[in-house]
Amino acid sequence: MKIEQTEAAFTQVVEALRSHLQPDEAFTLELWGEQSQFVRFNQAKVRQTGTVIDGQMQITLMQNQRSSYREVPFTGEAAIDLPQALRAIEELRSILPQLPIDPYLVLPAGSATSRDSHQGDLLAIDAVADAILPAVSGLDFTGLYAGGLVLRAYADSAGQRHWFATDSFAIDYSIFTTDGQAVKGTYAGSAWNQTDYSAKLDQAKLQLERLAQPPKAIPKGQYRTYLAPAAMAELIAMFSWGAVSEAALQQGNSALASLQRGEKRFSPLFTLKENFDRGLVPRFNDLGEVAPIDLPLIENGQLVNTLVSSRTAKEYGKTANGADGGEYLRSPEVAPGKLAADDVLKTLDTGLFLSNLHYLNWSDRPTARVTGMTRYACFWVANGEIVAPIENLRFDESLYRCFGENLVALTDFQEFIPEVGSYDRRSLGGTWTPGAIADDFTYTL
Repeated sequence: MKIEQTEAAFTQVVEALRSHLQPDEAFTLELWGEQSQFVRFNQAKVRQTGTVIDGQMQITLMQNQRSSYREVPFTGEAAIDLPQALRAIEELRSILPQLPIDPYLVLPAGSATSRDSHQGDLLAIDAVADAILPAVSGLDFTGLYAGGLVLRAYADSAGQRHWFATDSFAIDYSIFTTDGQAVKGTYAGSAWNQTDYSAKLDQAKLQLERLAQPPKAIPKGQYRTYLAPAAMAELIAMFSWGAVSEAALQQGNSALASLQRGEKRFSPLFTLKENFDRGLVPRFNDLGEVAPIDLPLIENGQLVNTLVSSRTAKEYGKTANGADGGEYLRSPEVAPGKLAADDVLKTLDTGLFLSNLHYLNWSDRPTARVTGMTRYACFWVANGEIVAPIENLRFDESLYRCFGENLVALTDFQEFIPEVGSYDRRSLGGTWTPGAIADDFTYTL
């Protein structure tokens, strides 16, 4: 995929749409594109490999407080993309009069422009297997490597235009014992570092050795718990499910309503923000608005900001702050604490060491109570020593407790837990988070 050609084709589509508009119409144009190599591994062998070049445009037409959209392929060839875009506009133009009026429709405004292009240092296509497999020789290793160029772009009838291109990779893997226990890990970034990858695998191998012991059944109850960064990232993802959304707060659906009212608070140790400074995801949203490079949400345990989209601002008389329409976290970061890595087990003393969680959901949203399961390399710890792996447990715990009065410490290191989804397109970004120790974490099954 040639960036210059692709960007030129996008520009031609934008200019054609602008010239094709009627006086009372407005449009937005969003572009997703990628040139990605995928390599699938099973039992430490390459099972499938290939390159995907894909692009998609979403064209939204607005007129008389009505809107509708079409998605069409984007090839990077103006001769192909232009006719498709113009046909989409004609189809939308015929549909709009039949749609109901949307009183909170936000029209594009402003003239903001940006262009960010981040060149990485990725593995060559024929070097992926040689870089990944030697470190897992003799192991039951399963995973997916995805790497390459990812594009995001936006333009509209008001004159805004944004372009974001980045090289990135992620490998999402699991290593299994002979009886089916597994250690899960990820490694991601924009520059492959063989030393860093090998260090990740060394940690996984150590946990794999510990998994070889018979699992210990843990009775339901409350235990001091260490949440490793990957487990923390799963809990932080819940803040995108109707927690820090201003619309959810206004509609009575937010898990943090009590925090907003001052009835509850998190620990002074807990700080959550949106941080776009690392350049992993574009700052522009689905209306071309640019978010602050740093937006604190929870600061020293207190809610100081919510995510406010322009639609929510219009409906409830608030001030928008660059949030996407869904008002979800796009570049979350939890501030580190002071607990050193070498002191984690000693501080945990006796309790549970959780490497991963899954199947999370709200069990009682008004009290910010989350339920889910432990997963992969999770261990029972006694007197600061890992004793045995545990059988899977279901937990049911309030964020107000585990990030509030029961939060003992956060680690002084953070890990980047990447978004590894690739169902429609490769995901960007991830969560920067430390590990955490919490008292009396509740396990119900």
